[in-house]
Amino acid sequence: MTFSFLGGLGMFLYGMQIMAGGLENLSGNRIKTMISSITTNHYKGIAVGAIVTALIQSSSATSIMVVGMVNAGIMNLTQAAGVIMGANIGTTITAWLISLSEWTVCFRPEIIAPLIVGLGSFFLLFAKSDRKKVIAEISVGFGILFIGLNFMSDAMEPVQHISIFYSTFKLLGTYPLLGILAGAIVTALIQSSSASVGILQTMAINGFVGWNTAIFITLGQNIGTCVTALLSSINTDRTAKQAAVFHLLFNLLGAIIIGPVFILIFTLNPDFAHSRINSIQISIFHTVFNIVNTLILLPFISQLVDITKFFVKERKIV
Repeated sequence: MTFSFLGGLGMFLYGMQIMAGGLENLSGNRIKTMISSITTNHYKGIAVGAIVTALIQSSSATSIMVVGMVNAGIMNLTQAAGVIMGANIGTTITAWLISLSEWTVCFRPEIIAPLIVGLGSFFLLFAKSDRKKVIAEISVGFGILFIGLNFMSDAMEPVQHISIFYSTFKLLGTYPLLGILAGAIVTALIQSSSASVGILQTMAINGFVGWNTAIFITLGQNIGTCVTALLSSINTDRTAKQAAVFHLLFNLLGAIIIGPVFILIFTLNPDFAHSRINSIQISIFHTVFNIVNTLILLPFISQLVDITKFFVKERKIV
């Protein structure tokens, strides 16, 4: 079971990497041009951040690009803030792709994945134009992602009736901080909130996850994804470090604002808290949460930038 799950996770991550790389190659330098052309218009920044992240399937990759551009002096912190906010919205597209299997039988991994990989591999081998080869590469990555998802789902079936798994997930929902911490740690370790949400959706498909557990783990996943940008900012200048810290501050505030709301809801309605959630509902919450968090904090973007600058100051050389 463990080897099958880890193998599935490896294929899921590899498929996501291939698909993201193909999408990035397909768009060429347009992504960096889009980001670098942003003015102080926060709405444009959010839109660009969302579109770019949806294309490359990784908010971490977008954040790293932003940190690099800030470090190179192409963007300032205020411009970067809007893109980072939008990246949180764009990254939710992966969860929707994963939940396709619950919309219709045609999109179940065991049916669609072999077909996509087969067709993609055929065109990858015989296509003459580079553009067609890149599209084929994206298809292969998408198919491998679904095969990995199927492996993970199948690996969880034998343990559906083992009480310790239900007890563990129930514990993460009962104690919000534990759920948030678990989501943050797993996401930080695998360096991808999209993959982390995918794992959660796999657990949900197999009936392990209640609403309370899913909500708190998802809030933690948003925090854990900031680790990649923080690591990429280690050898950068002060402003680039501030961009990475802004990402953490933004996602942390989201958990602080939204978390207590759901704690109250779950306290008032315990039956809802422990009722099973499916992968589509996780996609809906993931998307709505990131949009609502952006709408709440957008009017305070200048204050958030000032707070970030307060925490990350220029080192004084004596």
